[in-house]
Amino acid sequence: MKKRLPQLQAQATVASTVPDSRVTSIAVSSQKGGVGKTTVSINLAHAFASAGTKTLLIDADPQGSVGLSLTRQSRLLTGFYDYLANPQITIEQLIIPTRLPTFSLMASGQASDYESGSGGMGAHLARVRSLIRSVAAQGFDLCLIDTAAGLFGVSGDVISSVDAIMIPQQSEPLGIRSVPKLLEGLNRLRVMNPRLSVLGICLTMVQHDLLESTEAAAALRQLLPPEMMLQTQIPRDGLFVRASARGLPAGALPEGAAAQQIFQSLRAEIETKLNPHSNFQPRPF
Repeated sequence: MKKRLPQLQAQATVASTVPDSRVTSIAVSSQKGGVGKTTVSINLAHAFASAGTKTLLIDADPQGSVGLSLTRQSRLLTGFYDYLANPQITIEQLIIPTRLPTFSLMASGQASDYESGSGGMGAHLARVRSLIRSVAAQGFDLCLIDTAAGLFGVSGDVISSVDAIMIPQQSEPLGIRSVPKLLEGLNRLRVMNPRLSVLGICLTMVQHDLLESTEAAAALRQLLPPEMMLQTQIPRDGLFVRASARGLPAGALPEGAAAQQIFQSLRAEIETKLNPHSNFQPRPF
């Protein structure tokens, strides 16, 4: 029998009264790049917004992948890293509306180079937390943050500030080997953010016609506790490339009904992990 990987320590549930302005903040993060993190972020945010949740998607990846996928002018926009660098910038200057009234964006910004993202753990913690409070004050229900790969620097500060984290994981053999390091890193970050909830690992780029891909998915589900694995899987599909080329979420394409259904399923699954007694308040697993 294969040995299971260590499970993240569960949190104690603390009863509290949550004000109406409370926003749920979720980081979409991964240990390594190239796992489809931005694709998941864009389409999950669109799924929440399509269901009526007032959603802000923040591009906290210095590469600016979200902005480049949805608007070609993103490099000209003031955004997340500019906010970190300049206390005079307000959130009102950063929010970009979309054609869907419940869906807004924040670009990575003109300061979004790797030097802007550098610095030791905690260097931008206060500013990130200030940003999330400002998002709440703007009346958003959900703040979804697409981070750079890794659990350090600005990404670590984001994870140390949000309510919950969702982890896209490519369905391939090499991906499985990074999971123990990921779990160790998340346990360390919980020292700085004891309330952090792990919504689960979401398998991405699944190829049902490729044995190695399906075997990797099955092996990861066998190694991890069931509550650590989200049931919805994201397939490898050229539709996501076409959507990015057109600056749209996949579900917004005329041929995107199947993709929309997948991400609505993921949205519904995430909502089952959230406390129904407050507005999208994450519940520890």
